[in-house]
Amino acid sequence: MDFIMFMKAVILGMVEGLTEFAPVSSTGHMIIVDDMWLQSELFLGKYVANTFKVVIQLGSILAVLVVFKDRFLDLLNIKRKKPEQGAPTESGRLKLTQVIVGLIPAGVLGVLFENYIDEHLFSTETVLIGLVIGAIFMIIADKFSSKKEPVTVTVDQITYKQAFSVGLIQCLSLWPGFSRSGSTISGGVMLGMNHRTAADFTFIMAVPIMFGASFLSLLKNMEYFSIDALPFFIAGFISAFVFALISIRFFLKLINKIKLVPFAIYRIVLATVIYFVWFF
Repeated sequence: MDFIMFMKAVILGMVEGLTEFAPVSSTGHMIIVDDMWLQSELFLGKYVANTFKVVIQLGSILAVLVVFKDRFLDLLNIKRKKPEQGAPTESGRLKLTQVIVGLIPAGVLGVLFENYIDEHLFSTETVLIGLVIGAIFMIIADKFSSKKEPVTVTVDQITYKQAFSVGLIQCLSLWPGFSRSGSTISGGVMLGMNHRTAADFTFIMAVPIMFGASFLSLLKNMEYFSIDALPFFIAGFISAFVFALISIRFFLKLINKIKLVPFAIYRIVLATVIYFVWFF
């Protein structure tokens, strides 16, 4: 791998790590940056390039495991986590089964429509649509939630009904550009969670679903891989992990203060700018 390819992998990893935890669509940003400037398809091929955009997110997911390590150890009953402030009782802890319930809808649809998504939705045009529609959904969610106080202020208070409902809403993020965190945080606050709780639950659910998506994508496209692509994947993975560690704590401190509307405005402005740059 020459220096130019190395820098392209690092840049894509940086874009992924900095945007994975904000409700702006990390996949959408990677597709736009890659289509307009980096063009990884030219040296990786279409299927390997699409797989890279999925697998690279494992770097960000590793950052989630680092930040939420106590929570995951608690979910697996390896190490009990001290209850969060506001959690009602010991029996009110978030359970692994609740996370699984939240994963089922998007997991099933993701498997059923994976080929269609890879073939038809990994493009700048579809991302712009997802950015705008997702932004409108986020604005509606913020306006809806502002009318009443949240009743769920920690992930330990999330119910099975809320977990499944957030999982259903997460299906919207199968459209690149809509944003997994944007859809689930919006859904969470509409279901009575505060923004930080919805964000925490979003990131916890992201770990198994991204591991699953990466495994399926690698398995499906394994025949297109060559050993020459491995350094590109490693460089992107490390870059995504480093930049995600930098951004995740900052975002979690910020989300309850500024909520979703500023991110929605950014998405609409970005989509408008990219539309005129790309099509005119």
